[in-house]
Amino acid sequence: MWFFIIMGVFLIVMGLTIHVFKWYFLISGYNTMPEEKKANVDVKGLGRLIGIYFYVNGAVSIAAGVFYALEPGKILISVIAFFMLSTFYVMIRAQKYDGNLYDENGKLRKGAWKQLVIPGAICVVTLIFVAVVMYFSYQPTRVSFLEEGIQIHGMYGEVYTWESIENVSLKEELPTIQIRTNGSALGSKLKGHFKTKELGSVKLFVNTENPPFIYLETNNGIVIFNMNDRDETQKIFNEILRKVE
Repeated sequence: MWFFIIMGVFLIVMGLTIHVFKWYFLISGYNTMPEEKKANVDVKGLGRLIGIYFYVNGAVSIAAGVFYALEPGKILISVIAFFMLSTFYVMIRAQKYDGNLYDENGKLRKGAWKQLVIPGAICVVTLIFVAVVMYFSYQPTRVSFLEEGIQIHGMYGEVYTWESIENVSLKEELPTIQIRTNGSALGSKLKGHFKTKELGSVKLFVNTENPPFIYLETNNGIVIFNMNDRDETQKIFNEILRKVE
């Protein structure tokens, strides 16, 4: 909750520094232009656009912090989606203030489209990549029982052989998570590598809102996962227990 609020305040302050205090050197792209090209940029209009962008995203972030306790997963996805779309819009809209690309009538100068191809392609690829990562990160845990072991599917998943499993237990609580080292955290859905206070580095495939959690202690580290509901998690645990005993 506090992360969203602090981030929102930071974004609003950034908007004020650019829009009100005219710290235009903070605008990426403009600050690296040669002086002769800067002279052709409507920096006042661009600063206003960037300022509004920060104000709106800051307000959305603060609102998300206030309502985070209600639906953390949905709130997080909504904020990320809004931030992505607004960033995409501003990156396109900001080009209109560049007199090096557009003439006084708002028409693209001859040959200037070539300068927009690479930034546009980067935006599209980034949006697609983030959307795909978010989609797979938010999928529920799915496992399969194989002859050689248990397979956890999806991002960061792998096969854990029966011989590699040293202990298996079912617990109602997760260890205290200190930091995400290589993974995704969308609301209550945690996938990937995390550092914990009690167990050190672990790999998680969990929905923190749906205990209990299966702890697999393998010769390559600890893996913690759960399923969509309590009964399904219990069933998977019983089957693993039967296989390793």
